[in-house]
Amino acid sequence: MVARVAVVGAGPSGLGQLHSFEAARRQGADIPEIVCFEKQSDWGGLWNYTWRAGLDERGEPVHSSMYRYLWSNGPKECLEFADYSFEEHFGQQIPSFPPREPLADYIRGRAQKSDGRKYIRFSTVVRSVSYDEASGKFTVVAQDLPLDRMLSEQFDHVVVATGHFAIPNVPYFDGIEQFPGRVMHSHDFRSAEEFVGKDLLVVGASYSAEDIGLQCKKYGARSVTFTYRTAAMGFRWPDGMEERPLLQRLEGRSAHFKDGSTAEIDAIILCTGYQHHFPFMEDSLRLRTRNRLYAPGLYKGVVWAANPKVMYLGMQDQWYTFTMFDAEAWFARDVVLGRIELPSEDEMRKDMAAWTAREEALETAYEMIDFQADYVRELVKYSDYPKFDIDLTVQEFKEWKKDKEKSIVTYRDKAFKSPVTGAMAPVHHTPWWEAMDDSMATFLASGEEAA
Repeated sequence: MVARVAVVGAGPSGLGQLHSFEAARRQGADIPEIVCFEKQSDWGGLWNYTWRAGLDERGEPVHSSMYRYLWSNGPKECLEFADYSFEEHFGQQIPSFPPREPLADYIRGRAQKSDGRKYIRFSTVVRSVSYDEASGKFTVVAQDLPLDRMLSEQFDHVVVATGHFAIPNVPYFDGIEQFPGRVMHSHDFRSAEEFVGKDLLVVGASYSAEDIGLQCKKYGARSVTFTYRTAAMGFRWPDGMEERPLLQRLEGRSAHFKDGSTAEIDAIILCTGYQHHFPFMEDSLRLRTRNRLYAPGLYKGVVWAANPKVMYLGMQDQWYTFTMFDAEAWFARDVVLGRIELPSEDEMRKDMAAWTAREEALETAYEMIDFQADYVRELVKYSDYPKFDIDLTVQEFKEWKKDKEKSIVTYRDKAFKSPVTGAMAPVHHTPWWEAMDDSMATFLASGEEAA
């Protein structure tokens, strides 16, 4: 019998897994039968922008948290696929901070090149994954949404690649039920134009708060007030933007903060993070974690130590993204193909404990960058994932971090060098704060054409 592998999700992690198996097949390896289950009607995961929020047309929770006018908030060079450069995809060098459409196009371009679509069942949502000790097989029950039909199949391995930016973490504040304005989680945020002329309260102090708040001000919000639980982001914000300690309560449109100050607001966006949520996995197989750099229970951040036939991809808090997902996918592939021999569960737990202890000792963002770079280095040494300049990406991450500290408005106007080709990116023709058109055509145009 040919072995079978179920991959749950066809976003960047799942597509990386399909690509890794296809790369092995093209090099002459015998690979298992691969079936990828994707609940959306197209590949791309979070990068599939939709106007819908809440539930989709079939009553399923909307997966994507993507919004209009999103631009990469980190250098594209630090997520560039080692075997598929941006220059190869676009036929030219492009600036370092692309908007959503070119990045989504880039992800799909590699997937198309490796013919990954043949492995995917679209509009098919996994409802349950269970394991039978006697047979050593997993039973995957999935629903074909267009046909409203349940399917049950057996697999030898399961790879969970559903991500962890789809199920909102939603806090409660006294008086919020009587607040007369709009309240939403960032998961449901779609367009900054909704808040033109509004006084906006953004709850949170991480990337989504920073980016959504800036974007709303850029497109015409009258003011943006951030409120934080632990520490302010501390950037030099444009006029009309400020940070205050945690919101304590709401009285009508009045927001009352921990320092005793108040502000009149029209709308609230909760940029309060996401939950790792895998309700389809049976209890013994289910990852339970908060957002951290080294998720508990995963050997090398990938293999479920309690049952090594289960693997999770992309479960970390992220500095690295696409290249880290690839490194994990290649590692998972080689475990399945028997190229990597796993140690005993005891040895795996010792290894996990060492990584966890190092993670818990981290104090600064710069140390976290080094930690995750070392994690990627650790993974790629086990496989034939193509080499790229990891040292350069570390340098560029740290330079980017300093650029943000200098100016939260202009950091996207910088250019970086590719760790794959060594080529320097051009500077974008329009400063980000003035770039209102985020279409791929305008982004890729020369300065004269864009004008």
